[in-house]
Amino acid sequence: MSVEIDPNLSYDAALAQLEEILNQLERGDLPLEQTLSLYETGATLAKLCAARLDEAELRVQQWQAGDQTLPFEGWQET
Repeated sequence: MSVEIDPNLSYDAALAQLEEILNQLERGDLPLEQTLSLYETGATLAKLCAARLDEAELRVQQWQAGDQTLPFEGWQET
């Protein structure tokens, strides 16, 4: 079974859907078929999120001299 995800889905929207799926899976009270379907959808959303992050990295590289990204060592989200 193939999972259809909107290819224009933003990173934030895909991540929100992925988090909801993870919450449902962590409860562990779903039938096997629903669990498998959610897992497949989650895997597709995770790939989409990774692709969006790769796109963002390429955009950042274009802004920086020499197309080099700077390391985020020591950086923490507040």
